[in-house]
Amino acid sequence: MKFSADVSSSSRKSRKAHFSAPSHIRRRLMSAGLSKDLRKKYEVRSIPVRRGDEVIVTRGQYKGREGKVTAVYRKKWVIHIERLVREKVNGASVPIPVHPSNVSVTALKITKDREEILARKAAAGKARAERRA
Repeated sequence: MKFSADVSSSSRKSRKAHFSAPSHIRRRLMSAGLSKDLRKKYEVRSIPVRRGDEVIVTRGQYKGREGKVTAVYRKKWVIHIERLVREKVNGASVPIPVHPSNVSVTALKITKDREEILARKAAAGKARAERRA
């Protein structure tokens, strides 16, 4: 059942909004879950992926492979991971694209802005838990 008149439940409109989303919204949509120890430490479930984060692939052909994020390619909805490359016929190596939902963040690149985001998300989570209780 629909709860808000302001939000469409049409799958066509949802897909259009997703695939034509601007870069600043794609950043949020390209989030990855945190590993269990990071989840406990920061009390946050997921965070937008950025260059410099260390991740482990949790799904697909490359499951179990670890590395640092070398690029977040918002236009193509993928990230590139350090040691996840394929050799081309001519000998050049190209990065293998992975969707951020298929990775788990094992180490965060912490900046002042990122600390503020984590604190804000943790506070929102606590407030949500209090309302439920």
